[in-house]
Amino acid sequence: MADKPKRPLSAYMLWLNSARESIKREHPGIKVTEVAKKGGELWRGMKDKSEWEAKAAKAKDDYDRAVKEFEANGGSSAANGGGAKKRAKPTKKPAKKSKKDESDEDDDDESE
Repeated sequence: MADKPKRPLSAYMLWLNSARESIKREHPGIKVTEVAKKGGELWRGMKDKSEWEAKAAKAKDDYDRAVKEFEANGGSSAANGGGAKKRAKPTKKPAKKSKKDESDEDDDDESE
């Protein structure tokens, strides 16, 4: 069975993916974290975000349609655990007794 569709990108992420190369060109040698910071500054300064918000809305509609189709074909959120998969905790083994502990117990038995 196919995996559940991935959530759509936000308007900001769609914009950042398209603007990332130009940010790198304008600031050669910039680190990845600094690209994200610079992108955030540019996004906050943008006046007209309607183009990217429209693209995000279309992506969300496509996602909603894909999820409905996925669930109609037998997929469900319960099949995926309802979210991120968690690892089971390994069971703890009882601590091994040291030789000294064993000899102490033997001494107790002899004194009785």
